[in-house]
Amino acid sequence: MKVTCGIDWAEAHHDVALVDQNGQTIGKSRIDTGFTGFSELLALIAEHTDTPTSVPVAIETDKNLIVVALQTAGFTVYPINPRAVARYRERHAQAGGKSDPGDAVVLANVLRTDRHQHRALPEITEIGLAIKALARQHQEAIWARQLTVNRLRSVLLEFYPNALKAFPVLTHKAALEVLRAAPTPALALKLTRRRIVTLLQRSGRGNHPTLVDQILHRLHEPALRQPSRVEDALGQAVAGLIAIITAMQTSISALEQAMTAEFTQHDYADILRQAPGLGPILAARVLGEIGDDPNRFLTAQGLRAFAGTAPITKASGKMRIVKTWHVRNKRLGDACHWWAFAAITKSAGAREHYDRRRATGDTHNAALRNLANKLLGRLWWCLTHNQPWDEQAAWPALHKGPISAAA
Repeated sequence: MKVTCGIDWAEAHHDVALVDQNGQTIGKSRIDTGFTGFSELLALIAEHTDTPTSVPVAIETDKNLIVVALQTAGFTVYPINPRAVARYRERHAQAGGKSDPGDAVVLANVLRTDRHQHRALPEITEIGLAIKALARQHQEAIWARQLTVNRLRSVLLEFYPNALKAFPVLTHKAALEVLRAAPTPALALKLTRRRIVTLLQRSGRGNHPTLVDQILHRLHEPALRQPSRVEDALGQAVAGLIAIITAMQTSISALEQAMTAEFTQHDYADILRQAPGLGPILAARVLGEIGDDPNRFLTAQGLRAFAGTAPITKASGKMRIVKTWHVRNKRLGDACHWWAFAAITKSAGAREHYDRRRATGDTHNAALRNLANKLLGRLWWCLTHNQPWDEQAAWPALHKGPISAAA
């Protein structure tokens, strides 16, 4: 008997449903999210089949602990997009009703009727998963730091605009060092040339007379002021935000070092680093999102679609629109965008391709997307055949005429 399993996961519990080949629900349960619940799930599946790991499992996530446990136990897991689940639910019930146990049944039926339309979770190695985790947390830390920097900028605009004139980039060590010593306009006016030299040296900038004079001039310029007690209060906020940003900088550096150490040990590291424009951070992000399962992307087009760099056509009657993918791996798409941006300064072929796309009327971003599409296709070939990057093979026909607008 063919059995499929659906799991509707939640923070406090998971609802499980088993369905046979005729669509009959043969098992239901609500389990906790820990080891006991997972043991109950295995027991439930074992009641209805002699080969439990042959039962495919559908779930609306790819990163819950139960997903890790299922893959480790040998199950094939299918992460199903919640939007797709909603459409499946509407096939048989248009009233709009919804429940967690009901969604578990829907998920099980998704695999019963349309398993061939969905992609199983790839089998990525442990080092590949570690690189993915570090690359994502590194990027998240950078985004979090930027939010804090934006808060700091907003506070400085309220009472200390001269600080922003002196330090347009608030993440620089020199900016943080000086503002830590003078978080208010009143303290800035007390800064001497010698004190600024000391602060710059402490930040690693050394003695730059022109820079010192520039900072002094901008911090000491006449400016509108808040009342002194308000200045002191906002200065406390500035000091706190600087402490947070400094801690974040340390965390980002530690994550980057750990990510680089893991990446350099991966078998794909040399191939990725040979690609023009892929430094260690971008290369780790690309590898983290692509993974190292050799059966994940059987064609270059599959990888391009996953990243969202491939064009998608919508045609109906006389209407035909070529546009970009909206359902995609946005992290991989972002990494490929910056890869293409860097490649135009590192590769003559990439630069020529970009220039030709612009000449056909592409915007800057559209030309970069098309270039990223080409780069990904070549990278897929290199990884699939375990071959180094070859610039001549990457751009064999750039001189053979105009490029199609939908390429």
